[in-house]
Amino acid sequence: MSATLPTPEQIAAAPKVLLHDHLDGGLRPQTVIDLADETGYGALPTTDPAELAEWMKRGADRKDLVLYLDTFAHTTGVMQTAEALHRVARECAEDLAADGVVYAEVRFAPELHTEQGMSMDDVLEAVTSGFADGSDGTPLTIRAICSAMRQMDKSLEVSQLAVRWRDRGVVGFDIAGPENGFPPDEHMLAFQFAERENFHFTIHAGEAYGPKSIWKALQFCGAERLGHGVRIIDDIEVSPDGEPHLGRLANYIRDRRIPLEVCPSSNLHTGVVDDLADHPIKLFKDLKFRVTLNTDNRLMSDISMSKEMQNMVDVFGWDLLDMQWLTVNAMKSAFLPFDERLVLINEVIKPAYVTLRGA
Repeated sequence: MSATLPTPEQIAAAPKVLLHDHLDGGLRPQTVIDLADETGYGALPTTDPAELAEWMKRGADRKDLVLYLDTFAHTTGVMQTAEALHRVARECAEDLAADGVVYAEVRFAPELHTEQGMSMDDVLEAVTSGFADGSDGTPLTIRAICSAMRQMDKSLEVSQLAVRWRDRGVVGFDIAGPENGFPPDEHMLAFQFAERENFHFTIHAGEAYGPKSIWKALQFCGAERLGHGVRIIDDIEVSPDGEPHLGRLANYIRDRRIPLEVCPSSNLHTGVVDDLADHPIKLFKDLKFRVTLNTDNRLMSDISMSKEMQNMVDVFGWDLLDMQWLTVNAMKSAFLPFDERLVLINEVIKPAYVTLRGA
Protein backbone atom coordinates (compact mmCIF):
# COMPACT_ATOMS: atom_id res chain seq x y z
CA MET A 1 0.00 0.00 0.00
CA SER A 2 1.23 3.49 -0.83
CA ALA A 3 2.70 5.55 2.00
CA THR A 4 0.66 8.64 1.17
CA LEU A 5 -2.90 8.26 -0.03
CA PRO A 6 -4.54 11.14 -1.90
CA THR A 7 -7.04 13.23 0.01
CA PRO A 8 -10.63 13.60 -1.24
CA GLU A 9 -9.73 17.17 -2.17
CA GLN A 10 -6.85 15.98 -4.34
CA ILE A 11 -9.06 13.39 -6.01
CA ALA A 12 -11.71 16.02 -6.70
CA ALA A 13 -9.08 18.30 -8.26
CA ALA A 14 -7.40 15.58 -10.32
CA PRO A 15 -8.04 15.66 -14.09
CA LYS A 16 -10.07 12.66 -15.21
CA VAL A 17 -10.74 10.89 -18.49
CA LEU A 18 -13.93 8.90 -18.99
CA LEU A 19 -14.38 6.47 -21.89
CA HIS A 20 -17.39 4.41 -20.79
CA ASP A 21 -20.41 6.38 -19.61
CA HIS A 22 -24.03 6.03 -20.76
CA LEU A 23 -26.08 9.18 -21.31
CA ASP A 24 -29.33 7.47 -20.28
CA GLY A 25 -27.61 6.12 -17.15
CA GLY A 26 -26.47 9.48 -15.83
CA LEU A 27 -29.50 11.73 -15.48
CA ARG A 28 -30.05 13.89 -12.41
CA PRO A 29 -33.02 12.47 -10.44
CA GLN A 30 -34.81 15.83 -10.47
CA THR A 31 -34.40 16.01 -14.24
CA VAL A 32 -36.06 12.61 -14.66
CA ILE A 33 -39.00 13.90 -12.61
CA ASP A 34 -39.19 17.24 -14.45
CA LEU A 35 -39.07 15.60 -17.87
CA ALA A 36 -41.68 13.01 -16.90
CA ASP A 37 -43.99 15.89 -15.97
CA GLU A 38 -43.22 17.83 -19.15
CA THR A 39 -43.54 14.90 -21.53
CA GLY A 40 -46.47 13.11 -19.91
CA TYR A 41 -44.50 10.04 -18.87
CA GLY A 42 -46.52 8.54 -16.03
CA ALA A 43 -44.66 5.37 -15.05
CA LEU A 44 -42.12 6.71 -12.55
CA PRO A 45 -42.13 4.81 -9.24
CA THR A 46 -41.90 8.09 -7.27
CA THR A 47 -41.67 11.84 -7.86
CA ASP A 48 -39.38 12.49 -4.92
CA PRO A 49 -35.80 12.98 -6.19
CA ALA A 50 -34.08 11.35 -3.20
CA GLU A 51 -36.46 8.39 -3.31
CA LEU A 52 -36.03 8.06 -7.07
CA ALA A 53 -32.23 8.04 -6.76
CA GLU A 54 -32.46 5.33 -4.13
CA TRP A 55 -34.99 3.35 -6.21
CA MET A 56 -32.68 3.48 -9.23
CA LYS A 57 -29.71 2.30 -7.23
CA ARG A 58 -31.69 -0.45 -5.52
CA GLY A 59 -33.22 -1.51 -8.84
CA ALA A 60 -29.82 -1.68 -10.52
CA ASP A 61 -28.11 -3.53 -7.65
CA ARG A 62 -29.72 -6.89 -8.39
CA LYS A 63 -26.60 -8.80 -9.47
CA ASP A 64 -27.88 -9.41 -12.98
CA LEU A 65 -27.22 -7.40 -16.15
CA VAL A 66 -30.68 -7.91 -17.63
CA LEU A 67 -32.37 -6.80 -14.40
CA TYR A 68 -29.92 -3.89 -14.18
CA LEU A 69 -31.02 -2.77 -17.65
CA ASP A 70 -34.68 -2.65 -16.54
CA THR A 71 -34.12 0.68 -14.80
CA PHE A 72 -33.35 2.36 -18.13
CA ALA A 73 -36.99 2.13 -19.22
CA HIS A 74 -37.67 5.20 -17.08
CA THR A 75 -34.74 7.31 -18.26
CA THR A 76 -35.21 6.55 -21.96
CA GLY A 77 -38.94 7.00 -21.39
CA VAL A 78 -38.46 10.69 -20.61
CA MET A 79 -35.80 11.24 -23.32
CA GLN A 80 -38.11 11.31 -26.35
CA THR A 81 -38.06 14.97 -27.37
CA ALA A 82 -35.30 17.20 -28.67
CA GLU A 83 -35.71 19.51 -25.70
CA ALA A 84 -35.39 16.64 -23.22
CA LEU A 85 -32.32 15.21 -24.95
CA HIS A 86 -30.65 18.61 -25.12
CA ARG A 87 -31.22 19.17 -21.41
CA VAL A 88 -29.94 15.73 -20.44
CA ALA A 89 -26.83 16.13 -22.61
CA ARG A 90 -26.15 19.65 -21.36
CA GLU A 91 -26.45 18.57 -17.73
CA CYS A 92 -24.27 15.53 -18.39
CA ALA A 93 -21.48 17.79 -19.65
CA GLU A 94 -21.96 20.18 -16.73
CA ASP A 95 -21.79 17.37 -14.18
CA LEU A 96 -18.70 15.79 -15.71
CA ALA A 97 -16.92 19.14 -15.90
CA ALA A 98 -17.78 19.84 -12.27
CA ASP A 99 -16.24 16.46 -11.35
CA GLY A 100 -12.91 17.35 -12.96
CA VAL A 101 -13.37 15.34 -16.16
CA VAL A 102 -11.26 16.89 -18.94
CA TYR A 103 -12.20 14.41 -21.66
CA ALA A 104 -15.27 12.20 -21.96
CA GLU A 105 -16.84 9.89 -24.51
CA VAL A 106 -20.50 9.46 -23.62
CA ARG A 107 -22.49 6.77 -25.39
CA PHE A 108 -26.17 6.31 -26.05
CA ALA A 109 -28.46 4.42 -28.45
CA PRO A 110 -30.18 6.83 -30.85
CA GLU A 111 -32.74 4.18 -31.78
CA LEU A 112 -34.15 4.27 -28.23
CA HIS A 113 -35.19 7.93 -28.54
CA THR A 114 -37.44 7.86 -31.62
CA GLU A 115 -40.75 6.79 -30.04
CA GLN A 116 -42.35 10.24 -30.51
CA GLY A 117 -41.28 10.82 -34.09
CA MET A 118 -37.71 12.07 -33.95
CA SER A 119 -35.32 10.67 -36.52
CA MET A 120 -31.98 9.37 -35.33
CA ASP A 121 -30.34 12.41 -36.94
CA ASP A 122 -32.66 14.61 -34.87
CA VAL A 123 -31.48 12.74 -31.78
CA LEU A 124 -27.82 13.37 -32.66
CA GLU A 125 -28.50 17.06 -33.28
CA ALA A 126 -30.10 17.48 -29.85
CA VAL A 127 -27.44 15.53 -27.96
CA THR A 128 -24.36 17.02 -29.61
CA SER A 129 -25.69 20.57 -29.22
CA GLY A 130 -26.43 19.81 -25.56
CA PHE A 131 -22.88 18.54 -25.05
CA ALA A 132 -21.51 21.69 -26.69
CA ASP A 133 -23.62 24.00 -24.54
CA GLY A 134 -22.84 22.14 -21.32
CA SER A 135 -19.10 22.06 -21.87
CA ASP A 136 -18.78 25.63 -23.15
CA GLY A 137 -16.46 27.64 -20.94
CA THR A 138 -15.19 24.55 -19.05
CA PRO A 139 -12.00 22.48 -19.44
CA LEU A 140 -14.11 19.53 -20.65
CA THR A 141 -13.84 18.10 -24.16
CA ILE A 142 -16.81 15.81 -24.70
CA ARG A 143 -17.66 13.54 -27.62
CA ALA A 144 -20.41 11.02 -28.40
CA ILE A 145 -20.36 7.31 -29.18
CA CYS A 146 -23.43 5.89 -30.95
CA SER A 147 -24.48 2.52 -29.56
CA ALA A 148 -26.72 0.04 -31.35
CA MET A 149 -28.82 -2.33 -29.27
CA ARG A 150 -27.46 -5.83 -29.80
CA GLN A 151 -30.89 -7.46 -29.40
CA MET A 152 -32.33 -5.33 -32.22
CA ASP A 153 -31.63 -5.07 -35.95
CA LYS A 154 -30.55 -1.47 -36.53
CA SER A 155 -26.79 -1.83 -36.00
CA LEU A 156 -25.80 -1.13 -39.62
CA GLU A 157 -28.07 1.91 -39.70
CA VAL A 158 -26.58 3.19 -36.44
CA SER A 159 -23.04 2.57 -37.68
CA GLN A 160 -23.83 4.59 -40.81
CA LEU A 161 -25.37 7.32 -38.65
CA ALA A 162 -22.26 7.53 -36.46
CA VAL A 163 -20.00 7.86 -39.50
CA ARG A 164 -22.30 10.52 -40.93
CA TRP A 165 -21.81 12.57 -37.74
CA ARG A 166 -18.07 11.91 -37.41
CA ASP A 167 -17.11 15.56 -37.90
CA ARG A 168 -19.95 16.87 -35.76
CA GLY A 169 -19.12 15.46 -32.34
CA VAL A 170 -19.37 11.67 -32.79
CA VAL A 171 -16.12 9.72 -32.47
CA GLY A 172 -17.19 6.08 -32.30
CA PHE A 173 -19.68 3.23 -32.67
CA ASP A 174 -20.61 0.52 -30.16
CA ILE A 175 -23.13 -2.20 -29.44
CA ALA A 176 -24.79 -2.44 -26.04
CA GLY A 177 -27.57 -4.31 -24.27
CA PRO A 178 -27.94 -7.91 -23.05
CA GLU A 179 -24.74 -9.76 -23.89
CA ASN A 180 -25.73 -13.38 -23.32
CA GLY A 181 -27.53 -14.69 -26.40
CA PHE A 182 -26.65 -11.72 -28.60
CA PRO A 183 -23.02 -12.24 -29.69
CA PRO A 184 -21.16 -9.38 -31.38
CA ASP A 185 -20.58 -11.25 -34.63
CA GLU A 186 -24.32 -11.01 -35.37
CA HIS A 187 -23.55 -7.36 -36.17
CA MET A 188 -20.63 -7.94 -38.53
CA LEU A 189 -22.03 -5.72 -41.28
CA ALA A 190 -22.11 -2.75 -38.92
CA PHE A 191 -18.52 -3.25 -37.80
CA GLN A 192 -17.28 -3.89 -41.31
CA PHE A 193 -18.90 -0.66 -42.47
CA ALA A 194 -17.17 1.29 -39.69
CA GLU A 195 -13.85 -0.35 -40.56
CA ARG A 196 -14.17 0.48 -44.25
CA GLU A 197 -14.85 4.09 -43.29
CA ASN A 198 -11.72 4.18 -41.07
CA PHE A 199 -13.98 4.84 -38.09
CA HIS A 200 -13.45 3.90 -34.47
CA PHE A 201 -15.53 1.41 -32.52
CA THR A 202 -15.63 -0.28 -29.15
CA ILE A 203 -17.77 -3.28 -28.22
CA HIS A 204 -19.47 -4.20 -24.95
CA ALA A 205 -17.90 -7.61 -24.30
CA GLY A 206 -16.83 -9.62 -21.29
CA GLU A 207 -19.32 -8.10 -18.84
CA ALA A 208 -22.10 -10.68 -18.47
CA TYR A 209 -20.51 -13.32 -20.68
CA GLY A 210 -17.06 -14.86 -20.69
CA PRO A 211 -13.97 -14.91 -22.90
CA LYS A 212 -15.81 -16.22 -25.96
CA SER A 213 -17.67 -12.91 -26.24
CA ILE A 214 -14.37 -11.02 -25.94
CA TRP A 215 -12.74 -13.29 -28.52
CA LYS A 216 -15.55 -12.70 -31.01
CA ALA A 217 -15.47 -8.93 -30.40
CA LEU A 218 -11.76 -8.85 -31.16
CA GLN A 219 -11.15 -11.55 -33.75
CA PHE A 220 -14.43 -11.50 -35.68
CA CYS A 221 -15.41 -7.83 -35.32
CA GLY A 222 -12.10 -6.01 -34.87
CA ALA A 223 -12.89 -4.10 -31.69
CA GLU A 224 -10.36 -1.41 -30.78
CA ARG A 225 -11.45 -1.35 -27.13
CA LEU A 226 -13.45 -3.65 -24.89
CA GLY A 227 -16.45 -2.24 -23.07
CA HIS A 228 -15.86 -3.76 -19.63
CA GLY A 229 -13.76 -6.76 -20.73
CA VAL A 230 -13.57 -7.76 -17.10
CA ARG A 231 -14.38 -11.42 -17.77
CA ILE A 232 -10.97 -11.87 -19.36
CA ILE A 233 -10.14 -12.82 -15.77
CA ASP A 234 -11.57 -16.23 -16.73
CA ASP A 235 -8.54 -16.68 -19.01
CA ILE A 236 -6.07 -15.93 -16.22
CA GLU A 237 -5.22 -18.66 -13.75
CA VAL A 238 -3.60 -17.73 -10.46
CA SER A 239 -1.59 -20.61 -9.00
CA PRO A 240 -1.61 -21.40 -5.27
CA ASP A 241 1.64 -19.47 -4.84
CA GLY A 242 -0.03 -16.35 -6.29
CA GLU A 243 1.67 -16.50 -9.70
CA PRO A 244 -0.71 -15.52 -12.54
CA HIS A 245 -0.69 -17.50 -15.79
CA LEU A 246 -2.30 -15.83 -18.79
CA GLY A 247 -4.16 -17.81 -21.42
CA ARG A 248 -3.69 -17.08 -25.10
CA LEU A 249 -6.55 -14.56 -25.32
CA ALA A 250 -5.47 -12.68 -22.19
CA ASN A 251 -1.91 -12.60 -23.50
CA TYR A 252 -3.13 -11.29 -26.85
CA ILE A 253 -5.09 -8.47 -25.20
CA ARG A 254 -2.15 -7.45 -23.06
CA ASP A 255 0.39 -7.76 -25.89
CA ARG A 256 -1.74 -5.68 -28.26
CA ARG A 257 -2.45 -3.06 -25.56
CA ILE A 258 -6.19 -3.39 -26.15
CA PRO A 259 -7.88 -1.03 -23.67
CA LEU A 260 -10.23 -2.40 -21.03
CA GLU A 261 -13.04 0.03 -20.16
CA VAL A 262 -13.37 -1.19 -16.58
CA CYS A 263 -16.36 -0.08 -14.46
CA PRO A 264 -15.91 -1.55 -10.96
CA SER A 265 -19.02 -0.25 -9.18
CA SER A 266 -21.25 -1.22 -12.08
CA ASN A 267 -19.68 -4.70 -12.10
CA LEU A 268 -20.53 -5.00 -8.42
CA HIS A 269 -24.16 -4.13 -9.12
CA THR A 270 -24.52 -6.51 -12.07
CA GLY A 271 -23.06 -9.39 -10.08
CA VAL A 272 -19.68 -9.73 -11.81
CA VAL A 273 -18.06 -9.51 -8.36
CA ASP A 274 -19.49 -9.77 -4.85
CA ASP A 275 -17.17 -7.17 -3.34
CA LEU A 276 -15.00 -4.42 -4.79
CA ALA A 277 -12.00 -5.97 -3.03
CA ASP A 278 -12.51 -9.02 -5.28
CA HIS A 279 -12.55 -6.98 -8.49
CA PRO A 280 -9.85 -8.07 -10.95
CA ILE A 281 -8.95 -4.48 -11.83
CA LYS A 282 -6.08 -4.74 -9.34
CA LEU A 283 -4.71 -7.85 -11.02
CA PHE A 284 -5.14 -6.28 -14.45
CA LYS A 285 -3.22 -3.24 -13.28
CA ASP A 286 -0.50 -5.33 -11.63
CA LEU A 287 -0.13 -7.26 -14.91
CA LYS A 288 0.07 -3.97 -16.85
CA PHE A 289 -3.01 -4.43 -19.01
CA ARG A 290 -4.20 -1.20 -20.63
CA VAL A 291 -6.67 -0.52 -17.83
CA THR A 292 -9.01 2.48 -17.76
CA LEU A 293 -11.40 3.46 -14.96
CA ASN A 294 -15.00 4.36 -15.77
CA THR A 295 -18.44 5.07 -14.30
CA ASP A 296 -20.77 3.22 -16.73
CA ASN A 297 -24.04 4.58 -15.28
CA ARG A 298 -23.68 7.42 -12.81
CA LEU A 299 -27.35 7.50 -11.72
CA MET A 300 -27.92 3.75 -11.42
CA SER A 301 -24.67 3.09 -9.57
CA ASP A 302 -24.66 6.39 -7.62
CA ILE A 303 -21.13 6.94 -8.87
CA SER A 304 -18.86 9.61 -10.31
CA MET A 305 -15.25 9.51 -11.44
CA SER A 306 -14.19 11.07 -8.14
CA LYS A 307 -16.15 8.46 -6.19
CA GLU A 308 -14.73 5.62 -8.28
CA MET A 309 -11.20 6.92 -7.79
CA GLN A 310 -11.87 7.18 -4.06
CA ASN A 311 -13.04 3.56 -4.11
CA MET A 312 -9.73 2.52 -5.66
CA VAL A 313 -7.84 4.44 -2.98
CA ASP A 314 -9.93 2.96 -0.17
CA VAL A 315 -9.95 -0.63 -1.43
CA PHE A 316 -6.53 -0.99 -3.08
CA GLY A 317 -4.49 1.84 -1.57
CA TRP A 318 -3.77 3.43 -4.95
CA ASP A 319 -2.07 6.82 -4.97
CA LEU A 320 -1.90 9.80 -7.32
CA LEU A 321 0.68 8.12 -9.53
CA ASP A 322 -1.75 5.22 -9.97
CA MET A 323 -4.53 7.67 -10.83
CA GLN A 324 -2.28 9.41 -13.34
CA TRP A 325 -1.45 6.06 -14.91
CA LEU A 326 -5.13 5.18 -15.31
CA THR A 327 -5.94 8.64 -16.67
CA VAL A 328 -3.11 8.66 -19.21
CA ASN A 329 -4.10 5.13 -20.25
CA ALA A 330 -7.61 6.39 -20.97
CA MET A 331 -6.41 9.43 -22.88
CA LYS A 332 -4.06 7.28 -24.98
CA SER A 333 -7.03 5.01 -25.75
CA ALA A 334 -9.51 7.75 -26.63
CA PHE A 335 -11.02 8.08 -30.10
CA LEU A 336 -9.97 11.73 -30.28
CA PRO A 337 -7.34 12.49 -32.96
CA PHE A 338 -3.77 11.74 -31.87
CA ASP A 339 -2.52 15.32 -31.78
CA GLU A 340 -5.44 16.40 -29.60
CA ARG A 341 -4.79 13.49 -27.23
CA LEU A 342 -1.15 14.52 -26.88
CA VAL A 343 -2.10 18.08 -25.99
CA LEU A 344 -4.40 16.86 -23.20
CA ILE A 345 -1.80 14.41 -21.87
CA ASN A 346 1.19 16.72 -21.97
CA GLU A 347 -0.37 20.11 -21.31
CA VAL A 348 -3.31 19.27 -19.02
CA ILE A 349 -3.15 15.86 -17.34
CA LYS A 350 0.53 15.39 -16.49
CA PRO A 351 1.18 18.96 -15.29
CA ALA A 352 -1.90 18.85 -13.05
CA TYR A 353 -0.80 15.59 -11.42
CA VAL A 354 2.71 16.97 -10.88
CA THR A 355 1.16 19.95 -9.10
CA LEU A 356 -1.15 17.74 -7.04
CA ARG A 357 1.69 15.47 -5.91
CA GLY A 358 3.68 18.51 -4.86
CA ALA A 359 0.78 19.99 -2.90
